[in-house]
Amino acid sequence: MTTILIADDHPIVRHGVRALLEAEPDFQVIGEAQNGLQAAEMAMTLKPDVVVADLMMGDINGIELCHHVSRSTHSIKVIILSMYNNQGYVLQALRAGARGYVLKDSTAEELVRAVHQVVSGHLYLGSPLSEQAIEAYLQKANNSEVDPYETLTSREREVLQLVAKGHTNAEIAELLFISQRTVEVHRSNMMSKLNLRTQAQVLRYAIQKGILPPD
Repeated sequence: MTTILIADDHPIVRHGVRALLEAEPDFQVIGEAQNGLQAAEMAMTLKPDVVVADLMMGDINGIELCHHVSRSTHSIKVIILSMYNNQGYVLQALRAGARGYVLKDSTAEELVRAVHQVVSGHLYLGSPLSEQAIEAYLQKANNSEVDPYETLTSREREVLQLVAKGHTNAEIAELLFISQRTVEVHRSNMMSKLNLRTQAQVLRYAIQKGILPPD
């Protein structure tokens, strides 16, 4: 039996994905998370075989969730469910440790196929995403140049996303259960590493990196 955790900030999407996955006799949905932080906690507690996560959620996104899960354990496979057919997002997800990337307009059969594939140890990209995306990922992975984003700590990436979304230090502290002073330190370190000085620059950077959608 393959156990699955679903993470999406829209209840109707979570319920729909749950219904189609539970129609499979060898799948069991053991939890639903309404945001990325909750999903990270539930993944470590429930230890599902697969996490099916929305790319864009209210706090940390699916890519940062991949970082959390892959850093903690390699036994949990993450499949990103996304409305964006964009090579940049695909590459970010794969670099973060995702094992699958499926578009939201795909068929139910394709998502089921993706779960089977990643559980079997394979990488799965939805049908509109050609092998060109994997090839590009492999080329990037072999590039020795260090991306400044890769030098950020997990907490600094979380702060980056929340700052880009317009949250204040107080709001970030409450969301991450840390002090405002700690948020200020992480924020300062993050902006220094990325050579960013203003809120507008943080927002532009987040969009360019695929951390936030362009719309």
